[in-house]
Amino acid sequence: MLNPHQLEILQTVVNILIPPDDYPGGWESGVGDYLLHQFEGDLKPELATYQQGLLAIDTEAKAATGQFLAELNPHAQEAFMATMEHGQVQTSWPIDPAAFFAMLVEHCAEGFYSDPDNYGNHDGAAWKMIGFEVTI
Repeated sequence: MLNPHQLEILQTVVNILIPPDDYPGGWESGVGDYLLHQFEGDLKPELATYQQGLLAIDTEAKAATGQFLAELNPHAQEAFMATMEHGQVQTSWPIDPAAFFAMLVEHCAEGFYSDPDNYGNHDGAAWKMIGFEVTI
């Protein structure tokens, strides 16, 4: 599983990708619960990639900005993630940073918009946001 430091990085990344506004952000909406559940199932083969990639994100943030990702202000976090999205990194990564970013986005979207029975989308928050009202 993820250690506490990796979990903190994941929470920060999820909330950068799906920030709170009039609706809960990604972490509060259950994306983390979805991912943690999936790491024991369908995403089990990707767990090592997540473990390496999350630590690489923090190492990269520290090298690029002098601060770890969670320490950056929201604007700096978004700017940092944009460079990673394009594979523009300064440190040596054990995995492809752009591919990892794309995988993060895909899995976060799955968790955010999934059926609440899949452990994400708490209380159907994402569905309410897009106007897909159902009884949960």
